Amino acid sequence: MKQWYQEDWEFTVKVEKVGRDNKPTNYRMGYEPGDSFTCRYGCPEHFCSKSMLKLFLILEAVRSGGDLRNLGGADKHEMAIVCPDGVVQFRISGKQLFKWRVRC
Repeated sequence: MKQWYQEDWEFTVKVEKVGRDNKPTNYRMGYEPGDSFTCRYGCPEHFCSKSMLKLFLILEAVRSGGDLRNLGGADKHEMAIVCPDGVVQFRISGKQLFKWRVRC
C-alpha cells in the first residue's frame, strides 16, 4: 500500500472510563482508563470496530470544519463520547497539522 495523501488532522482517542468500576473485564477489548489511540484517517490499531463507527462521524465533522461544541463538546475539537454498548467513555481530541493552501 502506498500512502499518497497527506492528512491534515491527527486525533487522539483516550479511554476515560470503563463501566462503573473501571475494570478491563467490563469490556471485551480489555480497555483501561488512560489507554490512548492515535489516528489520522484510518482506524487506530486495536480499536473497537463498533466504536469506530461512532467515532468516524465525529472525526469527519472536525475534518470538514465543524465545531464539536455544537454537539456538546468541551472545545471546538474535543469531545467525550460513549461507545455504542454504553460501557466505555472516550475523549476525542483533534489537532490540525497544517492548513491546505489553494493557489489559483
